[in-house]
Amino acid sequence: MGSEGPAAVTIHVTGFKKFHGVSENPTETIVSNLKEYTKKKGLPKGVILGSCSVLEAAGQGALTPLYRTLQSALTWKDSESSSSGRIIWLHFGVNSGASRFAIEHQALNEATFCCPDEMGWKPQKVPIIHADGGISCVQKTSLPVEEITKDLAKKGYEVIASNDAGRFVCNYVYYHSLRFAEQNGTKSLFVHVPLFLTIDEETQMKFAASLLEVIASLCQ
Repeated sequence: MGSEGPAAVTIHVTGFKKFHGVSENPTETIVSNLKEYTKKKGLPKGVILGSCSVLEAAGQGALTPLYRTLQSALTWKDSESSSSGRIIWLHFGVNSGASRFAIEHQALNEATFCCPDEMGWKPQKVPIIHADGGISCVQKTSLPVEEITKDLAKKGYEVIASNDAGRFVCNYVYYHSLRFAEQNGTKSLFVHVPLFLTIDEETQMKFAASLLEVIASLCQ
């Protein structure tokens, strides 16, 4: 075992479907095309690309499929050998007003939706998980956000580290995912991307592939 080198990192990826004001969500395109893209370009060393799922842009009403998706990574882990390494959830969401990529440090235990989600839910100052306490509770990723951001910037991408994932569906999903990761020995990261009008599709696909590479290199 000792001579085999570092175990691969399995990265499962999610994006979102359309939602109010965003009729074409770039993350749906990125995630739907990522397997084909990495097949053509080659997967970075040390990466196993797991599931690529597109989620409903909804909070409470979409919890069951979200947890089914998160749980599937554990089933994947059990079906692989024990040497298959670590599991990471990588979530992509769009920030339609952004001009660059943002790697999110944390999620807040607060659902305050600026518009109804795709199932018509519009909570205001509601704790995402009541058992965690008030809306000021925070879940932080255990991944090295600052290093990830620096490495991506070195590759020429316009990218920042962020402490504010908003209060909409992105933050809602990230909070649940971080909590799930903590309880199940996996890791989770959320990344906001701009619209394709701001940064074109090809650049965003390259960014997604570079992100897989950077995450794997920092997790070896």
